[in-house]
Amino acid sequence: MRRTAPAEALERPDAHLAADGSGRSGQRDTLRTEFTFELPRGYVDEAGVVHRTGVMRLATARDELVPLRDDRVRENSAYLSVVLIARVVTRIGTIDDIHPGIVEDLFASDLAFLQDFYRRINAEGHTRAAVTCPSCQEEFAVNLAGGRLGES
Repeated sequence: MRRTAPAEALERPDAHLAADGSGRSGQRDTLRTEFTFELPRGYVDEAGVVHRTGVMRLATARDELVPLRDDRVRENSAYLSVVLIARVVTRIGTIDDIHPGIVEDLFASDLAFLQDFYRRINAEGHTRAAVTCPSCQEEFAVNLAGGRLGES
């Protein structure tokens, strides 16, 4: 019989599960559930402070189902991404109460970044992207989670 980890262990980025799912100690894998990012432009709060760094957690099935019952999504299907992003982003800068109103106030480029980031961590399982240098045509990987210019 296979045993599963407690729910709280799956929600912590530092949670460890036995590689074979048996619950036995020994070889363990780390399940990463939170990913940091840096917005291209940043969220500007009411005081004019720009918040650029943040954290997004992996989505659950509930995160993808609950927004479908939201009246705003029923009226305008494009609003689905706003509600979904608001559910999985846990922090932007010093703001940890992320709701659809905050996501609505993001610059379009930042929303597009978060939508792509969501897709990468939930569908592909990583934040890296393959790119090609336009000058020398060399291919390399960059980390979309952010960092300073010139870092990858």
